[in-house]
Amino acid sequence: MNWIEVTIKTTTEAVEAITNILENERTGGVIIEDPKDFIFQKKNEYDWDYVEEEVFKKSGQDGVLIKTYISEERNVMEVIENIKQKVLGLKDYGIDIGEGSVSLGQVKEEDWANEWKKYYKPTKVGQKIVVKPTWEDYENQEGNLVIELDPGMAFGTGTHETTSMCIRELEKYVDGTKRVFDIGCGSGILAIAAAKLGAKEVVAGDLDEVAVKVSKENCELNNVSDKVVVKHGSLFEVVEGKADVIVANIIADIIKILANDISKFLSKDGVFISSGIIHAKIDEVVEALEKNGFEIVEIVKLGEWSAIVSKLK
Repeated sequence: MNWIEVTIKTTTEAVEAITNILENERTGGVIIEDPKDFIFQKKNEYDWDYVEEEVFKKSGQDGVLIKTYISEERNVMEVIENIKQKVLGLKDYGIDIGEGSVSLGQVKEEDWANEWKKYYKPTKVGQKIVVKPTWEDYENQEGNLVIELDPGMAFGTGTHETTSMCIRELEKYVDGTKRVFDIGCGSGILAIAAAKLGAKEVVAGDLDEVAVKVSKENCELNNVSDKVVVKHGSLFEVVEGKADVIVANIIADIIKILANDISKFLSKDGVFISSGIIHAKIDEVVEALEKNGFEIVEIVKLGEWSAIVSKLK
């Protein structure tokens, strides 16, 4: 089978939103080439790089390239047009998409199946959590908690700023006494991280059926299915009772909506970790949270993104 390779030229700020668009269009995986990610890793002098250096030794690369794949068996031009319109529509949400161009190429399935693997290496994304591609060897160090993921299976590998900030906050607040809700679980990485950190119970939910399937597979791969329940549906449909920690790595506008009702599902001393917030939207999210009875504990910034930790007053 041949696949159409779709390349979107954009900005770091727009990566999360565009990958969500591609997920909803059921494209065949995603590759993100963002020089800022590599520069950030090198600046912190980690013992390993999650991406091979030669990947970014490309002349003239300016901005972020997001690549995805569409089977020729589908109505390719219809899917492409949907993607173009939704990417342009991100401007209405105040997201800078940069050039926002969409270009096409062709690739054989056997080439695509392995090409993206060179982009992923074991990465330490928190004080304890290490994300390791399933095909990579890794000698674990004492005290580290390893999450096995196949980035080709889902969106959400842990290397993006929004995800890594959530993981670092989970490390602060999750222990063996905590019940955790993961809203919009994607690949399940945050739910798995919570379980690895010792949470007594984790409930994860997503509106996308593919994400639910992949999350369940990743939970089984990491031997945490006994702790993590993955459900299909919205916040109101997937959870019962209250959590000590709720994490939502989505986008600012959805977090503002969640702020209206999230308190119903949070214990008295619980914390709400929200991420996927561009810097320009921080004040809006803070206002929505405070309006609904929350006080801000911490605002964390990484790259173009922010995470807000809040709790009930």
